[in-house]
Amino acid sequence: MRCALVSGASRGIGRAVAARLAREGWAVAVNYLHHRQEAEALVRDLQKEGCWAQAYPGDVADKEAVEAMAAQAREDLGPIELLVNNAGIAVQALFQDITDAQWQRILSVNLGGARNCIQAVLPQMIRRQQGCIINLSSIWGLRGASCEAAYACTKAGLIGLTRSLAMELGPSHIRVNCVAPGVIDTDMNRPLGPQVLSDLADETPLGRLGTPEDVAAAVAFLASRDAAFITGQVLTADGGFCL
Repeated sequence: MRCALVSGASRGIGRAVAARLAREGWAVAVNYLHHRQEAEALVRDLQKEGCWAQAYPGDVADKEAVEAMAAQAREDLGPIELLVNNAGIAVQALFQDITDAQWQRILSVNLGGARNCIQAVLPQMIRRQQGCIINLSSIWGLRGASCEAAYACTKAGLIGLTRSLAMELGPSHIRVNCVAPGVIDTDMNRPLGPQVLSDLADETPLGRLGTPEDVAAAVAFLASRDAAFITGQVLTADGGFCL
């Protein structure tokens, strides 16, 4: 059975991605940090449907924790053929007000976490000469975001990482792609408030906020055999926001 590791999969986009992949036949390692109950509830629901899934705690910013998590997932579910780097955090603040601790934590989770997860699964992918890595960026990584400079920096960095690794890992038959969601109706965005979210929906040509399932569909496509000749690409799932 094919095994996928999805970071930050207890809620929001990560949860939808894990559920979509499990229902498409992947054995899914559901990573979480703080939300154990949500992760375990997702696993139970998927198992009731006959899917293979298991929850794994771990802070993606902690390299040793990530390596232990990946090793346990391989033991339980088999070789990891798909990695979805979804875990991420954001802080809304003026650039001059961001503390050193906030800046370092955002970079450590959003960009460093992707690095840690990739390095944990890559040796086996290279040995097997197959694998797929999908990084979750953001439209703010493409166009920048006022009061979210640190977040936008990390998401832009993921695009650079995606394109660089696609070139580096292509000879090993490992595909690396990126999904850049638009404004998605998740817990991360709800602090923006109903008026701001309504305004952002109005700015979106399709006239609504995206759903986690919209993003999961894009990830599932890039993970599928239908995308076998696609690598190094950034697929925006934004309802036309960046047009």
